[in-house]
Amino acid sequence: MALTPVVLICGDAPLPLPLGSISASSAPTVPDKDEFDEVFSKLQVVADPRLIVVGSDAALAATLTRLMRTERLHIELAYVAEHRSEATEAYHLSAGARGARTALKGTARPVPLIRDDAGIALVGCAAVTGPDGGPLVGEAYVDDTRLFSGTTTNMNITPTPRMPGLRASVEPRRRWLPRRWVEGRAVQLGSPAAALTRDGVPNPRDVKRSTFYRHDQEWLLVR
Repeated sequence: MALTPVVLICGDAPLPLPLGSISASSAPTVPDKDEFDEVFSKLQVVADPRLIVVGSDAALAATLTRLMRTERLHIELAYVAEHRSEATEAYHLSAGARGARTALKGTARPVPLIRDDAGIALVGCAAVTGPDGGPLVGEAYVDDTRLFSGTTTNMNITPTPRMPGLRASVEPRRRWLPRRWVEGRAVQLGSPAAALTRDGVPNPRDVKRSTFYRHDQEWLLVR
């Protein structure tokens, strides 16, 4: 069965040469749900669909979120970033022309899908601070392990390509100490007020509670 890739170019991201002859659709830098209508119509008429997202981590996260919400996680998903990013680091992906060649010739394998309680997928990094970038006050757990209690500078959450699915850390109290990452299935935060940024996109308002966890289905990442 022949592979039939479709390219989604988000914002002003440059199209690498290896993808120049592939059917492409354009979308804003961070696509909204309506921007996927055209690309989904192309994908639903092919036997072995693969969607290649060219853009930022936020574009990939928006695409994965839409696949999850519309029950299209059977579609293979490839990512081509112009430069290395949080998502390429998390999933060990190449960028630029090399990433484009992998997107065309790589193999799709299931990986854990990390989402939050707002139903938004995470592909690179969720960063949490106090309001206006100040200290973060509260308490956070990764599964049954306490990550911090009291005050810390910030908290980061990233997905992993293997089980249990995510890892989280806080800024060490002393700069020379290494950052300690804790892996798990879920991370829960409680705070009087916390500023949350997912894959470079700030949440419109501060949150008092936030949970990131492994979805009950995996997604098909091309690597």
